Amino acid sequence: MKSFKCPICGKSFEIERLSDQPSFPFCSDRCKLVDLGRWIDGTYLISRELTEDEQIELEQIVENQLREMGFEE
Repeated sequence: MKSFKCPICGKSFEIERLSDQPSFPFCSDRCKLVDLGRWIDGTYLISRELTEDEQIELEQIVENQLREMGFEE
């Protein structure tokens, strides 16, 4: 089991596989929707468009972090 903390409410939760938590990295659908609402209303924003190299680098970082957490799907 891996332990995580919801980025919205801060609640801790454990999962064994990503498929066990369809709202991952959030603890619930409610927190997932709160996050979506923040993107929609402009609370979150990306200040500029990423270059192709930055997009590739970001994807590699995410893949590496998932692999380090034991999620290789």
